[in-house]
Amino acid sequence: SEPAPKKDTPPTATSPALTAATEAPKSTSPSGTKDTTASGEKKKELGKGERIFATPIAKKIALEQGIPLAKVKGTGPDGRITREDVEKYKPGSTAASAPASKAAAAEPEYEDIPVSSMRKVIGQRLLQSKQEIPHYYVTVDVDMGRVNKLREVFNKSLAEKEGGAKLSVNDFITKAAALAMKDVPEVNSAWLGETIRQYKKVDISMAVSTPTGLITPIIKDVGGKGLSSISAESKTLAKKARDGKLQPHEYQGGSFTISNLGMFGVSHFTAIINPPQSAILAIGGVSSTLVPAPQEEKGWDVKHVMKATLSADHRVVDGAVAARWLNAFKSYMENPLTFML
Repeated sequence: SEPAPKKDTPPTATSPALTAATEAPKSTSPSGTKDTTASGEKKKELGKGERIFATPIAKKIALEQGIPLAKVKGTGPDGRITREDVEKYKPGSTAASAPASKAAAAEPEYEDIPVSSMRKVIGQRLLQSKQEIPHYYVTVDVDMGRVNKLREVFNKSLAEKEGGAKLSVNDFITKAAALAMKDVPEVNSAWLGETIRQYKKVDISMAVSTPTGLITPIIKDVGGKGLSSISAESKTLAKKARDGKLQPHEYQGGSFTISNLGMFGVSHFTAIINPPQSAILAIGGVSSTLVPAPQEEKGWDVKHVMKATLSADHRVVDGAVAARWLNAFKSYMENPLTFML
């Protein structure tokens, strides 16, 4: 006698939600027997409304994301829909026929930029400064009217000379800071742990922004130089800094630092001390301000005011000392002819 025919093994059914929308009565062969779908047999072309063959994870993802499996082209064995087929499905188009190259990974929405050695040093020194140095801040308003007029006169005179360079506001600020150090030398100091070193010369570090980070080239002995020399040296050092051509002795050391963000439209900010220095001066932009003026017929006047903020190390510079230094700086800036004395 012939062996009993084997029962058909139906493929894994889809989830109830998907089965209800896609399942239909199984088709039969011309002889009236049911088609088998056992492993190794070639799957026949599915007609509309027939059962969809997909892996369980593919069904789960399709259900969660609302993807119609009937529109997904399967690339698995016998045309079975796989997880990759569902993930690559795009509304309005079918997945690429097998064998298809994997879709390019989506472009990330960010960029990881390696930290340069210079940026690491900057980060370490500034972190050390904020953690170890007891910062405090003192601010004054400086009337820039006389500096602006004197600068205009000087620049007009320099323009008549061949190759004459114009003076910047920063040149006046640098000179005034050095003169204030002579009046209040306690600020021109460094904290060395067991001792406080008070410098006899004023070597001013000027903060310069470069493509690789902030660096502070030094103008040596500012107190013994005139405005023209300060201007020429600062321009040379700034260019070398941006070109990455500074030598170590041109940026290591210094007894005081000036950071000017006024040209960027910043009105006021506080700077982080550059250790082992004990102070740094933050310069904001110049703004027009209405002030009472009883001597004027209208009763008020417009002044061009610049905010200057001193960040000081309280271990070295007491509050009263910082106030004295700022008042001296303010006096020199508001009476720039004293530079010539």
